[in-house]
Amino acid sequence: MKLPVDYSGIDPLAFGGTKPQTLSYADSAVVVLPVPLDRTASYVSGTRNGPREILTASAHMELWDEELNVDAHPVGIHPLPEVELPFESLDEVMAEIRRIASAIVEHDKFPLVLGGEHSITAPIVAAVASRHPGLSVLQIDAHADLRDTYMGSRFNHACAMRRVLEYARCTQVGIRSLSPEEARVIHTLPTEIFYDVTMRSNEDWIDRIVDSLGESVYITIDCDGIDPAIMPAVGTPEPGGLSWY
Repeated sequence: MKLPVDYSGIDPLAFGGTKPQTLSYADSAVVVLPVPLDRTASYVSGTRNGPREILTASAHMELWDEELNVDAHPVGIHPLPEVELPFESLDEVMAEIRRIASAIVEHDKFPLVLGGEHSITAPIVAAVASRHPGLSVLQIDAHADLRDTYMGSRFNHACAMRRVLEYARCTQVGIRSLSPEEARVIHTLPTEIFYDVTMRSNEDWIDRIVDSLGESVYITIDCDGIDPAIMPAVGTPEPGGLSWY
């Protein structure tokens, strides 16, 4: 089975601690795709380092899941090398990300994508949606990211979910920051928003979120969806948000 990336001489970082034995790409159910992009961050750079730092930190992560009472690693979690994106235009960047993600899902792998800049989400969702008709997207985030363009680009991180909606309907959770432009068009878009200020007013809010999704779900997590009191290392923190539980 041909790998979707071929960077000669580059060894990927392992995923998980205790030096797990990594199965081959062909024999693994899960493929970890690190996408080091740093093109449209508003005022904090360094998102390109996110995937590498996550994988490095994962070396200290135990592999036993106490909730499911299982070792998850034997299913095969195969990390790929960091994606190389030596392109000038964001159109080319997005096309390359979609090409690689498409190869992964066409091989019936479960894609686990590590980024740092939310703009990478749309081409990945496009690839997954082509394989899974009727896909819905669960977004955990502080920001709606529904601008049509921002700073002259349709692929800015502030437009991430607007681009995603071209391929799948969305449920957006924990939202507490959006522009007047976004607020005016939400009712025309195939998305349901659970605003942080009101979503927990009903005890069944988690069930309502789950019920809004289809059978096949792509999950995208922006770390600023979590309360910055416990997740401060984000570029655009907003008061409020989810706790770990």
